[in-house]
Order: sequence, then C-alpha cells, then structure tokens
Amino acid sequence: QVQLVESGGGLVQAGGSLRLSCAASELTFSTYTMGWVRQAPEKEREFVAAIKWDATSRYHADAVKGRFTISRDNSKNTVYLTMNSLKPEDTAVYYCAAVYRRWTVIENEYDYWGQGTQVTVSS
Repeated sequence: QVQLVESGGGLVQAGGSLRLSCAASELTFSTYTMGWVRQAPEKEREFVAAIKWDATSRYHADAVKGRFTISRDNSKNTVYLTMNSLKPEDTAVYYCAAVYRRWTVIENEYDYWGQGTQVTVSS
C-alpha cells in the first residue's frame, strides 16, 4: 500500500523558515512527479509546488515563488519543500501528493496523498 508521510510542520514566526519532508513507500519513487498542495482554513486547496520524477522540471506557484523551493532525493524516496520568509498567509495544512509519470500541476490528477502537516505562521 502506497504511503506518503509528511513531517516538518510546526509553529514559526513570520520571516522564519521550515523544511517539510515527505517520505514515500511502496512505490517506485523515481517514476512519480511529486507535488505539495496546501489548504488554509475556509479556503480552497492551492497547488504550491511540483517536481518531475527526474527533477528536470519544477513548478512553484506565484504566491510562493522566490520563497519556497521544492526538491527531491530519489535515493531516499523523499521530496522536500523548503520554505523561507514565511508569512501568516502561508498558514495551512500542507499535503504531499504523487502522480505516475505525468507532469501536471492539477491536483485532481494526482493519485496518492499524504495526511498532511500543519504549518502555522504567527505575525
């Protein structure tokens, strides 16, 4: 059974940094595009970042461009989201997602999802 397990969330002051991790199991990680999606209270889900299975393509939403960086380590079956210059509006549950051999930033096209990790940014 495929599992995606996020970690690294927490409470941080505005301007601070966090690095989220998502460890994948029971899938051939190097064949999956990985993405991060967030959902803030009373808001729709927002696609934040994606990285192609071979890391040759990356996407960052305009709201996070220049502050967040997605990366992956296929030897560790792990994808990361490094978040700098955090703002209160980044407060959300962050979900990791995976899709097999497709380059897409449409969340409905992702096959597997983690349980999420809470990120709270205080002002």
